[in-house]
Amino acid sequence: MSLRLLPVLGLLFGASMWGLIWHPYRLLEAAGVGGVVSSLASYAIPFVLALPFFWRHLKSAQGHLGWLLVLGVAAGWTNMGYVLAVIGGEIMRVVLLFYLAPVWTVIFSRWLLGERLSVGGWLIMVFSFAGALIMLWPEDGGLPLPANQAEWIALSAGATFALANVVTRRVSEADLWAKSLAVWGGVTVVALIALVAESRPFAFALQAAPAVWLLLLGVGLCIGLMTLAVQYGLTHTSANQAIVIFLFELVVAAISSWFLANEALALREWVGAAMIIAGSLFSGRIEKRHENPQPAA
Repeated sequence: MSLRLLPVLGLLFGASMWGLIWHPYRLLEAAGVGGVVSSLASYAIPFVLALPFFWRHLKSAQGHLGWLLVLGVAAGWTNMGYVLAVIGGEIMRVVLLFYLAPVWTVIFSRWLLGERLSVGGWLIMVFSFAGALIMLWPEDGGLPLPANQAEWIALSAGATFALANVVTRRVSEADLWAKSLAVWGGVTVVALIALVAESRPFAFALQAAPAVWLLLLGVGLCIGLMTLAVQYGLTHTSANQAIVIFLFELVVAAISSWFLANEALALREWVGAAMIIAGSLFSGRIEKRHENPQPAA
């Protein structure tokens, strides 16, 4: 197998997992395991399992600890926010708002990687935002804003998703385990902080069936494997090109939400979705104009 294909396969695997993982999180929610607790368990499991064996990789990345901290915080909100959004919102609307990430990627790439925003970059931002406005425009008038808390969370998580992707490229010298530990640890810490606002978050534990604990463990192990695959892919793929590959999640999410949740988008929402997807595709083409970006000082 070509080494060039491995990063693509890693990102495709991660995109497929994200397009499906909403379903077990909803099952956990139905069993009384809230989004914050399931996020905590999902990322604490791989973090605790890997830390005793790979903590030295963090030490070897001492020159990048500041950026790894930024990666951890960004990934912390990205992943927990995604879980909260898919539990509380309509899957495809949430995922599409999450995939306004190319807009934020253009901005963060300019700031952190030294990539200048071209005329095409501005067009991508305008086009993607126009797609979001069309998708969000209420039928009874009013402002085209996210309709509920889940959609606002998805929008903000998409921004931190872009930041995490760009920071991963910024610290490409740090190895796979150091970045993965930063992601797992970041989500764990963010979820622990969020628990302060939760009322009796572990009440489910008193009556949870063994299947619930097995599902939590299974999701945690899948998250661990997915993080490794995605971090490998992001390290060997440009940030904007990675966003294009991640679009495969939209396909998986659309099919799975239709079969498993009987959810479908209206025509207006499909038009807006097509514009967001097109913006993502063109963001990958723009990356070719900046083949040797210089890191920001």
